[in-house]
Amino acid sequence: MTRADRPRPAGVRIAGTGVALPERTLTNHELAALVDTNDDWITKRTGIKTRRIVDGAIGVVDLAAESLQGALASAGMLPTELDMVLVATLTPEMACPSTAARVTAMIGAQPAGAMDLSAACSGFVYGLNLAATLVESGQYRTVAVVGAEVLSKITDWTDRRTCILFGDGAGAAIVTASDDAEQGCLYQTMRSDGRLWAELYLPREAKDVPEQAAEAFSGTYNTLQMNGREVFKFAVNTTQAIIDETLEAAGVKAADLAMMVPHQSNRRILEAARERLGLPPEKVWINIDAYGNTSAASVPICLHEMQQAGKVGHGDLVMFMAIGGGMTWASSLWRF
Repeated sequence: MTRADRPRPAGVRIAGTGVALPERTLTNHELAALVDTNDDWITKRTGIKTRRIVDGAIGVVDLAAESLQGALASAGMLPTELDMVLVATLTPEMACPSTAARVTAMIGAQPAGAMDLSAACSGFVYGLNLAATLVESGQYRTVAVVGAEVLSKITDWTDRRTCILFGDGAGAAIVTASDDAEQGCLYQTMRSDGRLWAELYLPREAKDVPEQAAEAFSGTYNTLQMNGREVFKFAVNTTQAIIDETLEAAGVKAADLAMMVPHQSNRRILEAARERLGLPPEKVWINIDAYGNTSAASVPICLHEMQQAGKVGHGDLVMFMAIGGGMTWASSLWRF
């Protein structure tokens, strides 16, 4: 049977998940020895206590491949069963080839399609939405979605505004066809506003630093620069709007959700959203205390932990959402 002859599947399911986390843990107390900060200040403002950091020998391809191998194992699938590999990352090791192409080679997934996604912290949710759509079309049966980052390599460790936030890691999910018509993505959004790019960006040279942001530039090129106050304000407002839109469009209430899986940007933002929705703590997955902000890797790491803990079952509603540089934002509401 050719791809063109494949029938559209009845539904779509997440068949397996995996993670890859560096062994090294960097604590707030260790950061306090590098910059003028302390554990209490970081914890109160971000919710972060520790983050994982790669050593010099480990790269984003290694983390992505390890997490995908774990996802395949949990799904009981072989790499050769993959039709497409999508890797969301803002820290590729090379511009060409793509991280995804190198991952397919590392795990033996030839001749699967391979493509990187660049949507910063929204990347994995973008990828999850694309994977669901590809499978729903009937043209692809099984798609791997990976979020992988080594943010430590683009962090200015002398800038206390940003170095306290980021960590390294990877997570992966296998999206495949299902015989259950009730399973799948019920509603999705992928949005952006490029006018706000200078609030969170990575300048390569002097011309990349906008005039209005020059005073806030840390002075180190090839590192993340952020207007923390504006990003926080944008995230608070957009988080509320995207959750409301997704629930209304799908015709469900917050109370119907078994779990909310948000990008781990700031604990205060996540707790505020949870309280506004009237959700109990156990219905919003939060692990920012252990890993920090891992950008595109944060949602799949949460997803894997949630699955491993047995927090969702067949028929449950789960919402994924993220906000990232660009600015970008995305949501994905699934029936498991």
